[in-house]
Amino acid sequence: MRTDGRRRRALQAVLAITALALAVRLVTLGVRIFHWDEGRVGYWILRYHETGQYAYRPIVHGPFLFIVNDWVFSVPGLDATDFSARLIVALVGGLLPLTAWLLRDHLRDAEVVALAVVFAVNPLLVYYSRFMRNDVLVGAFALAALALFVRALDRGDARLVYPAAAAFGLAFTTKENAVVYLLCFLGAGALLVDHRLFRTARSDRSVVDLVRSEWWTALTYRLSSWGGSVRRGIGLTLAHTAGALVVFLAVVAFFYAPRPELWEAVAAPSRLPAVVGEATLGSWEAFFDLWVAGSHQNHDYLPFLYDYLETLLYGAPFVLVFAVVGVVADGYGAVDTDVTGSRGLVAFATYWGAVSVIGYPIGTDIRAPWAAVHAVIPLAVPAAVGIAALARRVRAAVERTRDDATGDRLAAWTAPAALAALLLCGAAVGAVAANATYANSADDDEAGEIIQWAQPENDLKDTLELVRGVARVNDGTDVLFVGTHTPGDPSDVRFYVRNESSLRQPRAGGPSWHTRLPLPWYLERYDADVTSTPPDDRTLGANPPPVIVAASWDADRVGRQLSGYTRHRHDFRLWSDEIVVFVDESALERARERGYVE
Repeated sequence: MRTDGRRRRALQAVLAITALALAVRLVTLGVRIFHWDEGRVGYWILRYHETGQYAYRPIVHGPFLFIVNDWVFSVPGLDATDFSARLIVALVGGLLPLTAWLLRDHLRDAEVVALAVVFAVNPLLVYYSRFMRNDVLVGAFALAALALFVRALDRGDARLVYPAAAAFGLAFTTKENAVVYLLCFLGAGALLVDHRLFRTARSDRSVVDLVRSEWWTALTYRLSSWGGSVRRGIGLTLAHTAGALVVFLAVVAFFYAPRPELWEAVAAPSRLPAVVGEATLGSWEAFFDLWVAGSHQNHDYLPFLYDYLETLLYGAPFVLVFAVVGVVADGYGAVDTDVTGSRGLVAFATYWGAVSVIGYPIGTDIRAPWAAVHAVIPLAVPAAVGIAALARRVRAAVERTRDDATGDRLAAWTAPAALAALLLCGAAVGAVAANATYANSADDDEAGEIIQWAQPENDLKDTLELVRGVARVNDGTDVLFVGTHTPGDPSDVRFYVRNESSLRQPRAGGPSWHTRLPLPWYLERYDADVTSTPPDDRTLGANPPPVIVAASWDADRVGRQLSGYTRHRHDFRLWSDEIVVFVDESALERARERGYVE
């Protein structure tokens, strides 16, 4: 009865933590201006939302956000906003603590609660749950798939393999590194088996005896419990495996299928095989050509590893510290287990996390803090064990001091209590700092450890509201980008696009269009008419548009050609990159008169 009571309290705690995690992620979700990468993907989501045309492009990753955000933008009252674009990621990230409950057969109640806390408050997970990227999505879906599969094995409930397959299918629709998760799972599983075999080899029992007795007995019992006999159990296992594979492929095919070809195939089923082939084999070939056979991983390893470790030390220090504590506590008898040595789940997650730390600097194409999310998620499991183990030490020491309050007894629990308080307070402060930095990302000198370089300062969002109002009252061209060369590099063209109408099709615009990001996301939402000047054209013409966007080094030259415009200078990236937005005061006044600008 007491066990049931503790389990019920643990569930209540996990639910409360999940509610907190959702609140932390949803409050002021739209306050931060879009990052470069959010603007890039967001623009093409808007194009799909408008045209209904979609085809998988591996450079912008999987189709999940395209398909789901198209639905979100269609919900009355949401439309396409910074908030709605990030909403699905925030919800998935906020619900991540619930996966801890699925692992309750392998973790103590306190460890389950601690794991939920780590998922809820880790600064990296908080920040990138409030960011329209796929990293938290792929990690959450992959972890949910693993947890559901483990639950299916624990309970002998084959029905759970179907939601596990669906969750893993969703992981594959978000980002291509779902393949890496699969490899990590297989590798960690192999290391776990080797770990157990090595332990057996050091005992008095032979490996053959172990396989014949424990493993074979467990396998035959499971098969018999499923089907009434071993033979029927094998048949049901194969049937459920095939069914789970069908579910996985159905999820992948639905999301990766090109649009509107998918809907045309529904009306004409004879076209369906070609659409499914394009969604599966065609997408795999596109992924392989770019991310495996391409040149994106051609970089030095050590600088990427250094940045990765720096991000973890800044964004997840308590996870790293407690993960070490948890591995030691679990492997050296500080935690009661049914077997000698570490538990399978803890060892599995530790192997998975260690491989992620070593491997992701190889697989990433840029130095991006969001990649560290993929190590934090598995390392959270041993970290939760470490938190619970330290908490038990503190509690036991406190209870001893009730009868003996001597200095020695006091010292016995003061040190670990101080350490626990310090580390947990550091975690809470980190989570608060991540949200505080969220709206001030370009002002923090240390923000680069968590925030990727291509993040504009948030004040630019206020200027864009002025641009929005001006675009609503203006006739003709609304925004002019002043084409330019980066100083010292004549080959680097910025802002200029020869044919603006080409931007309605993917793969158009080229690198110079990308230098405008994230502004195209906003200008497209504003339905602004945009043009640009060639970089060698030094004049703006006799009647320039009401909004001019220029690089900081061109600001004075542009300003001398304008009359009645106000300047708005902003950091366009974290460091050493500024733009100046010139706004026509007369157009702005008309916008104010009509109530479009406050």
